[in-house]
Amino acid sequence: MQQELVARVVLLVAMWGCGALMLWMARAAADGRLQRNHVAGIRLPVTMSSDAAWLAAHRAAKRLTEIAGWCAIASAVPALLPVPLPVVIISVLVGAIAMLAFALRGAAVGARAARANDER
Repeated sequence: MQQELVARVVLLVAMWGCGALMLWMARAAADGRLQRNHVAGIRLPVTMSSDAAWLAAHRAAKRLTEIAGWCAIASAVPALLPVPLPVVIISVLVGAIAMLAFALRGAAVGARAARANDER
């Protein structure tokens, strides 16, 4: 029983932390508080080419990146509920896949916006 509790806590903290980080990053980058860097954000050659391209990309990707963060947070909720551990694990896996899908889609949208910004 102790191992199951530890697994639930680890999954909960990891997914909530990941989701919170995604939400913060999406908002900070879109607002211009997160400057171009090599650690966080949409780091593609087109987005790293200029500050204007970086900002355009993150503004365009903000909504999808926020959805990615909320997917991570929501997927960990079953860890708090009296459901079997396999249900929690499946929920977290589905949430991680959804988070990745929305983040990648956001990166694609952002890259397109950065290219359009560079063409101006």
